[in-house]
Amino acid sequence: MSRVTSELLLVGSLPVESTEAAFRVGAELFGDMVFALPDGETGPRAGWVSYEREQLTRPNPDVVVVAETESPTGRPRHAYETPVFSIREGVSELHFERWPRIDDAIDSYKQFRALREHGVIPAGLRFQVGLPFPASALNAFKANFAADYPRAERGFERLVARELERMLAEIPARELAIQWDCAYETQDIEGVLAWTSEGAWERFAGPVARLTRLIPEEVLVGYHLCYGTFPEWPMYEARDYAVLVRMANFAVANSGRTVDWLHLAGPRYLRSEDRSFFRPLIDLEPGPARVFLGIVLPIDGIPGLRRRRATASRYLRDFGVAMYCGFGRQPGADGIETMREHRRVAASIRSER
Repeated sequence: MSRVTSELLLVGSLPVESTEAAFRVGAELFGDMVFALPDGETGPRAGWVSYEREQLTRPNPDVVVVAETESPTGRPRHAYETPVFSIREGVSELHFERWPRIDDAIDSYKQFRALREHGVIPAGLRFQVGLPFPASALNAFKANFAADYPRAERGFERLVARELERMLAEIPARELAIQWDCAYETQDIEGVLAWTSEGAWERFAGPVARLTRLIPEEVLVGYHLCYGTFPEWPMYEARDYAVLVRMANFAVANSGRTVDWLHLAGPRYLRSEDRSFFRPLIDLEPGPARVFLGIVLPIDGIPGLRRRRATASRYLRDFGVAMYCGFGRQPGADGIETMREHRRVAASIRSER
């Protein structure tokens, strides 16, 4: 029996300026449709794992900056323009003292709780935190990946173990939903990242087995399996759902605890009726997890969602929907209008039931 039954998932980032704004507009527009509210991943976290690169990894005294971005704007425009890091010679494992993302989560929860107490956020909604897996968080180690990544990963996983405990000391487990965000992992498995080496599957599978079991059963846990939005969706266009289905099945079987939801990003643009893309869903074994397909696109509204939903329904009986990724960086000048449209499109599924 699934503990998540909602028809919509908010993946994480929202097109607003602050945490409070994310909670207020998220509750207003989606409070009756979702099981948890994210804090919008605003400010420095809007660039997703660039936050880990700049706030966690770069300040580490054992990290060497091999090259800065060559972007003429000074800001990386895609994955191959990000700064390049390495680990100082003689260091066997990086040590990270504190994870800034957990500081932000604890601060955001305080606002979440206050707004819930004032009736802004509906009772019963959980506070949703998105956390990157190691290969996504540590993607700047490109200079000598085969040697550096294992040393960085060991230190990062130790950090995760400590910081999960710190977060759970501040946020009640029964009010928390944790989503593991995997984007570089999917591309690594697809074999399209130029800087990685052999062992792509283990870079996903190992953390699944080692990290998720550290989260108490009372916390809801999900996986967001995606192909990234840097600089645009997707960073790599998959042929079909096969890789995401394989990853999802492994996560359900090997997490060492219940997996409550799975988010699988959908096809690019107008491949709404491409049955070959959706066909691998027939092999999905979600167990008690609620499946959310990322088939809401900002370019074709309700008709496009209906076409993709009809195609997916040939191979998967029951599922909710979501944007293909977080939509804090989606096109459109008016973020609030973007979210209103998101609700309108997602609500169309409810009206058909």
